[in-house]
Amino acid sequence: MPRFSADQILETLLRYPVVPVFYHADVAYARRVVQACYAGGLRVFEFTNRGPQAFGVFGELMAFVRESCPEMLLGIGTIYTAAEAGRFIAAGADFVVQPCLTAEVGEACARHQTPWLPGAMTVREVYEATQLGAAVVKIYPGNVLGPGFIKSLRGPMPAVPLMVTGGVEPTQASLTEWFGAGVNVVGLGSQLFKNDDPAHLRQLAAQLLTFVPPRPA
Repeated sequence: MPRFSADQILETLLRYPVVPVFYHADVAYARRVVQACYAGGLRVFEFTNRGPQAFGVFGELMAFVRESCPEMLLGIGTIYTAAEAGRFIAAGADFVVQPCLTAEVGEACARHQTPWLPGAMTVREVYEATQLGAAVVKIYPGNVLGPGFIKSLRGPMPAVPLMVTGGVEPTQASLTEWFGAGVNVVGLGSQLFKNDDPAHLRQLAAQLLTFVPPRPA
């Protein structure tokens, strides 16, 4: 039984639109990172499927989140196949993120009523993702496409929920530029974890939330 409905997940994602994108093979280390982000006020976390131990770590992390960070959404990223998606959804993933767009993963997520965030880097891919049922479209890689692409995309597609990953830095200038260009959510990877001291990460997470513009009424 899912912890949250798809609508609740989307609402939380848009309300707390700073998303750590993280992988580590050590469970204890991963727990500390998630706990620090949660203590800093973040409520959405993407764990990436990037190593042979990813599934085992994810399962233990999900148990920790349910016990110690009950309001945190824990999703899985770097998913390519329906089988991978189904496996992680069965382990409790609240949402599924892809670096690319594959219809079979979208179909698997739809069957399980799990929000799907496919990656796209062209107008056609963004449109296709919306037609296939994406909850949010991930613009990736952001460092290649840039905020100008988002601004241009907002002309013909003003209402598609967009997340950008890659090229986002944990600074006021970077977040202001991306949100100003029209994204709804930003994903932060290695730049966020340069200093892995829990107290520093907690303070940084709290600070980043202050750079998010208020949502329209």
